[in-house]
Amino acid sequence: MPKIEEIATYAKDNAEKLGIKKFDIYGSAVDETSVQVDQGEPKQVKASNRSGVTVRVWNEENTMGVTSTTDVDPKGLELALKTAYEASFFGVKENVPDFSPEATIPIPNTHHEKAPQAPASELIEKLLVAEKELLAAHPAIKGVPYNGLAQRDIDRFYLNSDGAIRTESHSLASVYLYSKTEEEGKKPRSAGAFRINQKLDSLDINGCIKETAEKTISHLNYEKVQTGKYRVVFSPEAFLSLLGAFSNLFNAQSILDNQSLSNPDDLGKQIASPLLSVFDDALHPANVGAESFDGEGTPTRQVSLIENGVLKSFLHSAGTAKRLNAQPTGNASIGAKVSVGPNFYHVFAAGFPEQQFSLDTAEDVILIDDLQALHAGVKALQGSFSLPFDGWLINKGVKTSIESATVAGDFLEVLNSIIYVEKEVELTPGGVCPRIWVNELSITGE
Repeated sequence: MPKIEEIATYAKDNAEKLGIKKFDIYGSAVDETSVQVDQGEPKQVKASNRSGVTVRVWNEENTMGVTSTTDVDPKGLELALKTAYEASFFGVKENVPDFSPEATIPIPNTHHEKAPQAPASELIEKLLVAEKELLAAHPAIKGVPYNGLAQRDIDRFYLNSDGAIRTESHSLASVYLYSKTEEEGKKPRSAGAFRINQKLDSLDINGCIKETAEKTISHLNYEKVQTGKYRVVFSPEAFLSLLGAFSNLFNAQSILDNQSLSNPDDLGKQIASPLLSVFDDALHPANVGAESFDGEGTPTRQVSLIENGVLKSFLHSAGTAKRLNAQPTGNASIGAKVSVGPNFYHVFAAGFPEQQFSLDTAEDVILIDDLQALHAGVKALQGSFSLPFDGWLINKGVKTSIESATVAGDFLEVLNSIIYVEKEVELTPGGVCPRIWVNELSITGE
């Protein structure tokens, strides 16, 4: 991809030539190498370079057209501007998107240096070692059917005709391992883990191997679970996947579209146990892929969503903020319809619990490690869910793997039934979160 300054110059020149007064451009380029292995052999090596820009143009009547292209040389940009200008005459007449009022606010310099990329051969070697160690961890572990080691460099930019210009780059390396067992007369069991870091040489591959092995082995001796109501502890990843499934709760665009469990008057209402606080915090130090601005050029920030159980704010784009009389929060992605989404959750304990709980002493609680089939088992607009899960029945510290079971409930009731939020947080792909204890949920054993 050409340098951002060059793109800005091409865009300005071409816009002037075409008589376009108002436009903006968001672009990104991802350079990625990823590998997978299978039983001691490389299975797949992929190198890809994806780049794309989205161009928005407003005409004299202030309606907007949008086009996307992968071609960012002067010719490509000229064509994109032209196409977007032509499309602008068919643009929506109501709630026309506009520049973010914060697109030109200076951002403290968060420029990450890119890490040098390792050759694919080194990635394969590291992953083969990981697979070998997992297979050696227990005789029942017969394969690591899903695995991957990837490194990527990301460059992104935003510019507009009002003089906004933002750019940033960073590198990421990530690994996931998912192993499977086979034992005579028993069902296959499996478990996985994930790690991410800025650089390959700081990536905790050993921690990933260890966690995968421990989880997999802990599922070997499984038992059926009786159907009934249980006290449930959600792992950080399980709680965040539930929160993500019902993220319409905080999404201003969903609220305006009447596709949410919230409405604009809910701000300031108690929607969860006072023990719970939830922030959306793109700039959290644990977020290795942190982005300092969104698709509209708005700086990202820490947004308090729930504080001590009270709904504090929604996630906004420039457009939703204007309609709901709020500030943009840096959660927009650009397109024909601007969409809003979370950046990085930070869930933590607020207030002082009357009672503290521990898995070492609790009796007959269910620890849910991983929720499945979220696309099928969640009714996002009713708030209800019914999901198969991997987990354990825990009695005074003794873990028994559950053969197969489903957890069902209502998300808003879950938020209100939280009896304990642990102190220790864990990093997951969606954010940082501790284990969350919920008083009672329906569990159906098979």
